[in-house]
Amino acid sequence: MKTIQEVVESTIRKTPFIEEALNEKLINVSSLARIILADVSAALKKEVKVGAVMMAINRLSPASELRIRKNIKKLALDLGDVIVRSDLCDFTFKNTPSLLREIAKILTKSSENSDYFLTVSQGIFETNIVTSKNLEPFVKEIFEQEILTNSMLDLASITIKLPKENLEQSGIYYFILKQLAWADISLQEIISTTNEMTIVVNEEDINQTFAILMDMKLR
Repeated sequence: MKTIQEVVESTIRKTPFIEEALNEKLINVSSLARIILADVSAALKKEVKVGAVMMAINRLSPASELRIRKNIKKLALDLGDVIVRSDLCDFTFKNTPSLLREIAKILTKSSENSDYFLTVSQGIFETNIVTSKNLEPFVKEIFEQEILTNSMLDLASITIKLPKENLEQSGIYYFILKQLAWADISLQEIISTTNEMTIVVNEEDINQTFAILMDMKLR
């Protein structure tokens, strides 16, 4: 049978923002206890008092979480070049047998000019293409017979070169994306390779996004 301590810890761990704010002393323990009281009681299938939940919250050990955050912040300081691209378009197509042939055409077209920006991300059911605006006419022409499910204009991207250690440290993406979530910046796409991460946002958000990422490097 689970204890109150185990249930409280599990409940709080499900919401990283709460856990982090709690460690920073930004959350009132009494208020938090009242908020999660119903969930704790339901999990234990018995009535639990607020005082018992408060006691369990106060007993939470931040050691592991703080260690991870320290390592992630160290990696953030080692972030490589930050490359900004503007005037981007985003297209999402339904996967079809003919789509791969058309993708080959747009890849060939993009290779003709080093100024072209192009990323292709193929999922199970759909494929996403982010291109520079000067490739937009070719995308519309080449994919004319394909099923377009979504498109967006006036986008910009920031590509971050990640240190090789990012593969060995959990939470590096969370640490980066958390900063943007706190700033209420909507991410249109996230594209990643082994040591690169590209974030696509609305052009109106690019300056704030860049400032946040640069601030991470300077902390």
